Amino acid sequence: MRQKKKNTLLTEVELEFMTAIWEINGGTVREVMANLAPDRALAYTSASTILRILEQKEFLISERAEKSFIYRPTINKPEYQSKSLRNLSEKLFDSTPSSLVARLVDDENMSEEMLQEIRALLDKRLGKNAD
Repeated sequence: MRQKKKNTLLTEVELEFMTAIWEINGGTVREVMANLAPDRALAYTSASTILRILEQKEFLISERAEKSFIYRPTINKPEYQSKSLRNLSEKLFDSTPSSLVARLVDDENMSEEMLQEIRALLDKRLGKNAD
């Protein structure tokens, strides 16, 4: 049988769960559910299934504590953000990060304040003093 390729990116629902887990640095199914959006109506069994999928994808590890499992992240949010941006740059911007940044700063919704923040970050990264 053919080996299924390991997916290194999260689906939208999985990212929602990981965000909740990162906020509380791990927890039980009920604790994670409590940190999802208030309007998120989800059965306990569905939430448990999603957490098990995240564990199979190696984004989480679990340990048994009394009658429930405690799920903990194996990757932190900044690491996942970097991984996702690299993937986006490779697949959508032909491995050219400058194209990604160009598209971002050309966005009409980008405010002057946001552009100034980006400039300050670039100046800092390049070792220059920001104005």
